[in-house]
Amino acid sequence: MEQKKNDGILKWVLIIIAAFFLFIMVIMPLGMVVAGSFAMGFKYYIASITDKYTLKALSLTLRATIASVICTSVFGLMAAWAVTRYSFPGKKIIKSIIDIPVTISPVICGMIFLLLFGRQGFIYPLLDKVGIDVIFAVPGIIIVTVFVTLPMVFREIVPVLEARGTEEEEAAAMMGASGWTIFTKITFPSIKWPFIYGMILSASRAMGEFGAVSVISGHLRGLTNTLPLHVEILFNEFNTTEAFAVASILVMLSIALLILRLVLQYVSKRKISRMQKATA
Repeated sequence: MEQKKNDGILKWVLIIIAAFFLFIMVIMPLGMVVAGSFAMGFKYYIASITDKYTLKALSLTLRATIASVICTSVFGLMAAWAVTRYSFPGKKIIKSIIDIPVTISPVICGMIFLLLFGRQGFIYPLLDKVGIDVIFAVPGIIIVTVFVTLPMVFREIVPVLEARGTEEEEAAAMMGASGWTIFTKITFPSIKWPFIYGMILSASRAMGEFGAVSVISGHLRGLTNTLPLHVEILFNEFNTTEAFAVASILVMLSIALLILRLVLQYVSKRKISRMQKATA
């Protein structure tokens, strides 16, 4: 009886500590963003988020995010399939290399591409001949955004494929099913939800990326500024209220992605529950 009482006390102590930590580290900063956004009234807030430079920064952020999600989804799916379904030399090395964007600073990532595609890089003369600008241009922003989000989909899919094994796929192959049929009817349904979660994580990471984009963008207002960079410029110019207003757009987009993920988790759990009841 005393043990249960102690466990109950410990449970509430842990809950209170966790809630307090979340309040200090998450709720309060978000509350400050909301409060700062409306410090000068609703009309000023609307004017700030509909400013032409804000809209251009939002457009570039969304373009970079969409391009990043498409690239990382295709790459993550193919790479996960390769490392979990085939044996080849260097497989562990490849898995480690894919994780590199997560382990190094985004600023270092930006510097790497600056040295690679900049005037001192060996690729620059080739790009210059065909008239392609990467550094201080939109292509460079998309490239570094793809780089920092590269492992997101891959890391969500691989554990599921490894846990599932290859028995069902091998059985289908022995019965004469084609590779495409095996993938669409057996493999992909089992990784559908992790695949979607990875896409959401990739989108969230891409929208908030600052370090790598800051190095390679050149901070050209209206041209190569994403929303995070635009917030920094406004803050440095002491336009605090407008900076908070623009930051609130990123907060709303992040919350929307979080809600989407929760909805998908709920739907997936319900489908799994129905399948378990049907087979019981």
